[in-house]
Amino acid sequence: MRHDLTSLELFVAVAECGNLTHAAQRQHLAVSAVSKRIAELEELARTPLLIRQARGVALTPAGQSLLHHARQMLQLVQRMDEELGEYAGGMKGHIRLHAVASALTQFLPEELESFLSRHPGVHISLEERTGKAIARAVADGSADLGIVAGPTAAPGLSALPYRTDRLVLGVPNGHALARRKAVRFEEALAYPFVGPHAESSLSALMQQGAQACGRALLQRIQVSSFDAMCRLVETRLGITLLPQGVLAPYVAAGRLRSVELKEAWATRQMAIVLREPGELSHVTRALIDHLQKAAAQPR
Repeated sequence: MRHDLTSLELFVAVAECGNLTHAAQRQHLAVSAVSKRIAELEELARTPLLIRQARGVALTPAGQSLLHHARQMLQLVQRMDEELGEYAGGMKGHIRLHAVASALTQFLPEELESFLSRHPGVHISLEERTGKAIARAVADGSADLGIVAGPTAAPGLSALPYRTDRLVLGVPNGHALARRKAVRFEEALAYPFVGPHAESSLSALMQQGAQACGRALLQRIQVSSFDAMCRLVETRLGITLLPQGVLAPYVAAGRLRSVELKEAWATRQMAIVLREPGELSHVTRALIDHLQKAAAQPR
């Protein structure tokens, strides 16, 4: 079978109008031309598509099926034309991106800047959220894309690999662990922590790590900001667990010491979460490609 778009468009018009004459008027064609196109479609399908009635037409089951697919094809062609038109005039669009603080602090600023410098017609609404909140936002459509860190459950969503980061202990100068190069998490549990937001994936990971050791996690303070966590550790209110890239400026300035963890879970895989890939706009797909290519480059 070979269907042309004009015949499909006419068939949709007939189905929506329920009348050949009205469909012909809508499409600015003679009734005979519309009738001929419908007859050609029926010949291709080898089955009736319309039931001719005194006051118009009704669809047969085959006609209902053709209407469903014809609408999808016409919408796809329309989307293709719109996207090609946007490419001709420069990529344009709006992307709603939610990300965990670990990605936002370590990687995203430079990656988004380079993407937007290439595509100044694109607008990105960026929000920092916890992993659970991001998964909910993508699932309910209030965000187009999300960047989460393991372990974050994202039922019903597709996940694409993004970056990995390494969690390390941040301890104040002079602390008992400050001279150690690496420790087991169980050793760190002997000291009070300055912890992250309770709903964050990092908090969940810390709790899971403590349970695996059969120890309690003592969190003296919990705050949402990584900077606040570092400042509180600097004033000796506890130790903390943060991505190495977050702690690096404080370590370089001599304000904190970084101690590696020997646990395998200290290396985390980040992911880009989304709904159906086929539903994404071309500008959203372009951003995903950009982020994954940037993640593949050595820092």
